[in-house]
Amino acid sequence: MIRTPLRPLARILDARSKGENPDAIERENIRLRHEEMRDRARQRAEGRLLVLGLFFFCAFSAVGMRMAALSATEPTEPRASAAGAAIMAQRADIVDRQGRILATNLETYALYAQPTEMIDPEHSATELARIFPELDRESLLKDFTGKRKFLWIRKKLSPEQKQAVHDIGDPGLMFGPREMRLYPNGHLAAHVLGGAGFGREGVHAAEVIGVAGVERQFNELLRDPANEGKALQLSLDLSVQAAAERVLSGGMKLMNAKGAAAILMDVHSGEILSLVSLPDFDPNDRPRPPTQGHAADSPLFNRAVQGVYELGSTFKIFAAAQAMELGLANPSTIVDIRGPLRWGKFKIRDFHNYGKELTLTKIIVKSSNIGTARVAQQIGVDRQKDFLRSLGLFEATPVELTEAGGGKPLLPKNWSELSTMTISYGHGLSATPMHLAAAYAAIANGGTKVEPTLLKRDKAQTGPRVMSAQTARAARMMLRKVVSEGTASFGEVPGYAVGGKTGTADKPKENGGGYYDDRVIATFASMFPAYDPQYVLVVTLDEPSENSGDKPRRTAGWTAVPVAGEMIRRIAPLLGLRPEIEPDTLADITLTSN
Repeated sequence: MIRTPLRPLARILDARSKGENPDAIERENIRLRHEEMRDRARQRAEGRLLVLGLFFFCAFSAVGMRMAALSATEPTEPRASAAGAAIMAQRADIVDRQGRILATNLETYALYAQPTEMIDPEHSATELARIFPELDRESLLKDFTGKRKFLWIRKKLSPEQKQAVHDIGDPGLMFGPREMRLYPNGHLAAHVLGGAGFGREGVHAAEVIGVAGVERQFNELLRDPANEGKALQLSLDLSVQAAAERVLSGGMKLMNAKGAAAILMDVHSGEILSLVSLPDFDPNDRPRPPTQGHAADSPLFNRAVQGVYELGSTFKIFAAAQAMELGLANPSTIVDIRGPLRWGKFKIRDFHNYGKELTLTKIIVKSSNIGTARVAQQIGVDRQKDFLRSLGLFEATPVELTEAGGGKPLLPKNWSELSTMTISYGHGLSATPMHLAAAYAAIANGGTKVEPTLLKRDKAQTGPRVMSAQTARAARMMLRKVVSEGTASFGEVPGYAVGGKTGTADKPKENGGGYYDDRVIATFASMFPAYDPQYVLVVTLDEPSENSGDKPRRTAGWTAVPVAGEMIRRIAPLLGLRPEIEPDTLADITLTSN
């Protein structure tokens, strides 16, 4: 920068020649220089203020936008989190078909100790043994005073227990956050839900994993973060399940049964609205699996999908339906039932003497073993096997329960003609009540196979056809007459036209060697309303005995049937079914000419 001299020589000489004061020139130049310096300083200050103003504008704009975004979100309480925790504890809820909670999560705490930080181990051990009676004071004291640096004491605490431990006041007793599985309905649907437990555990988190039932079957789905916590919706109806469990529990006690199972299924979609197995358990406090004895004696045993039984005369309708489908018989076909029916050294007898012959319908109504066996002889081994296979009676059911894989039917090693005859009336082939429910659903829905499911579906299944609609209709009419005229009269429920078939099978001995003389498996497989079936209900009782008379009565007509009838009476209104007058058969009309 070129600066102007304060006393330029040319102007000084000119001023002196004119007699002016040269100092005025210097003062003027100093004034002009100061004004120039002031203008530059003001410009710099104004530029800095502009930059600062822009900075504050941007900052306040950012704060304002953030405040606007926060005001538009739902208020949530902040939660403490442990940075770097590798254990995923979050688990989605399980709900019924109406969205009602079956399983959810509960935040709680675990209790652990760091003995090196404890002040008074003896007092702490005494107080903990008082708060938790299952803990041993001497063992705790030994751990607290030994070389251990870390010790789990309790994996789950109630709020009251946490406060009681906190009041001990020892800094070596510490709490770790936990998320535990909660089943708010207790025993309800225990065998379906199964239960959950802890997998990997850390101080700040614990892995919740399914150990049985749908909790285990859908374990990965329930824990998948990509699922965004979406609830798993089952086909169960909580109200129907509660009513079914209450009735079955009462019936089991009245009939002095060792165990019981009941399945209610939608015949069109395969949805299971209720699945009960008794005795049951509370999944909030799931018992340990038995280490000795028979598995079926444990409350963990799911009789509906794991109980593989000979289901007795409930199988007779399959033989009748196949004979009609093959054109070998119709409902009015006469069959010779004179007995006993001999095959080699074996004899087949009826429970009562029904005379010399019966129609196919009466064979089902009266439950004639001889008549059914003669029909099975006409069907033959290969055709019978193909038909039963098409009904799903050769493989484990695909229902979404881990335990269902263990319920595979027991088939004869050598499927002879004798096997065909005995299987036709339910002896020689063992299956689960779930298999029976699915097979009866095929008859009820018009002849198409359905696969049972515990997931809610919005439409009917379109499975393969296993019999014609005409055959299925004729079989349903036979089953209706079993209730209105035959062995299942105690299953009649006015307004709902129940149809079904009883089955009483001798119970095999656990270690082989034949059957018990006084122990049976009693089953009633039913559908309602029989003229337009919507639901199939299967009730099975293990070792029932109705003792109100002079002699114990163990047949299904006296045990399983009245329990199923009461169950239908209770649950049909819950399903939205209104009682209706049963349609009557129209009289034959003969046209005559004038």
